[in-house]
Amino acid sequence: MLKTTLSILAVLLCTTVLPRLDARVIVVKKKAELNPTVYFSGVPGNAKLSGDIRTFLGVCGWFDLTNDAAKADYTVAAAVESGKLVIRLYQSKTPVAAWQFPLSSDTREVAKAVVDTIIERAFAQLKIRGFCRSRIAFTAESAPGIRNVFVCDIDGNNVRQITNYRSLNVEPSWSPSGRSIYFSKYNRSGIEIVETTVATPRRSRIISSSRGINTGAAVSPDGSMLAVILSPDHQVDLYLLGLHRRERRRLTRGIAVEASPCWSPDGRNIAFVSDRNNTPRIFVCDTAGRNLRMLPSIGNDAVTPAWSDDGKIAYATRIAGNYTIAVYDTKTGENRRVVELAGNWESPGWAADNRQIVCKRTAGGKSALYVIDTRTGKSWLLLQTSSRLFDPAWSPCLKKR
Repeated sequence: MLKTTLSILAVLLCTTVLPRLDARVIVVKKKAELNPTVYFSGVPGNAKLSGDIRTFLGVCGWFDLTNDAAKADYTVAAAVESGKLVIRLYQSKTPVAAWQFPLSSDTREVAKAVVDTIIERAFAQLKIRGFCRSRIAFTAESAPGIRNVFVCDIDGNNVRQITNYRSLNVEPSWSPSGRSIYFSKYNRSGIEIVETTVATPRRSRIISSSRGINTGAAVSPDGSMLAVILSPDHQVDLYLLGLHRRERRRLTRGIAVEASPCWSPDGRNIAFVSDRNNTPRIFVCDTAGRNLRMLPSIGNDAVTPAWSDDGKIAYATRIAGNYTIAVYDTKTGENRRVVELAGNWESPGWAADNRQIVCKRTAGGKSALYVIDTRTGKSWLLLQTSSRLFDPAWSPCLKKR
């Protein structure tokens, strides 16, 4: 299981063996934590809004819903007063906060705003940002050789098609604003990196169409640079492209095949996959291509890294013949497997809360999108369709509307 460039050219080897990042102890362990419970009785006279609020309280991953109001850690009370939705939050029956929200026919958006506000207040000490308005991009295969980009809400509903091409369109990656998506588009003349806006009317532009491979697009946190895999000289290497000015900077050079770049949260480093040690491993370098080092990993392979805002790198790794998801903490050196359910788990992507991971799971010949809670170890089905699904990517927090 590799991104396109590695799977095509995995026969290439490298002669340089690099040291691991450090010698800290690597552990493989389950991690189980309990969420606070929350009781929500609903919005009087509005079953649709009540259901939507309950849905997002559940899928956000920060609360466990309970029907026992007496034992709940939090109680959410709702009322309609003077034409507005009033939400009151209690902790052990003690008032915590109250808010007003404008009512709308779009009850899902109202519910997202309510739950985001509750998350930010209940977990203020952890500085958790509400992320119910974020979205998940993915690709779906409607026929052999035809994949297009779609997005859905964090509960798997409200699926919208973003591209409509008769070709392969893969590896979607969000802009920092969440307003556009970058992806690789295959056509008869080669592979292009394209940016398209999410909102309609959609506008697209070609970012890179160099000779050879153009894949793995990842935008820097400040939106100024694009990490990308190119092969203009038949060597599959890591480059940086300027998004606001003409700039192309080569970061690696050699016969090794690179793939799947992602940025550190401060924009100073890039993690990527390379087979320079004969098997796929994750490496990190700075934006000048210096300070190259290999990350410690569990399993036989380590591919498709994703870097959280608080410094954790999720990746897919092969253990006992199947791929699973592991997380390496760059601050503590802890390396742990975060899902135990059978199947092949691939392409992890972090939510903005630095806790949930979206990924693809294949089992019984069928693929679906799942969410993994890296704190509790629980996983749940996000989306399964008649089409094969690939390449999930979670957007940043989107601005309130």
